[in-house]
Amino acid sequence: MLIVEDEPAIAEAIAYLLRDDGFQVALADTGPGGLDAFQTQSPDLILLVLMLPGLNGLEVCRTIRRTSNVPIIMVTARAAELEKVVGLEAGADDYLTKPFSIAELRARIHALLRRTAATS
Repeated sequence: MLIVEDEPAIAEAIAYLLRDDGFQVALADTGPGGLDAFQTQSPDLILLVLMLPGLNGLEVCRTIRRTSNVPIIMVTARAAELEKVVGLEAGADDYLTKPFSIAELRARIHALLRRTAATS
């Protein structure tokens, strides 16, 4: 799993909890770093923040979608309907707004991984 999040405390907290669930987790804190990690790590799923330095999450998502169907959950503080639509149209499979509970994040990750495993 790849977490692309520019706030280190949030990224580390999510990574810790997901590692506790048995996931291998890679971290990136910029858009370009997220693309590099995607290419070198081949993650099963990406948690992608919308607002990133260097390249925003929408552009990262669009770039990944050109070559991959890896599941992407867009994570952002932007909760407006239009923002969600733009994120989904950019290629995200799900959209989670901050603040969120770890239980909801886990449920969304497991649901998305189940759906992608069923179609593989």
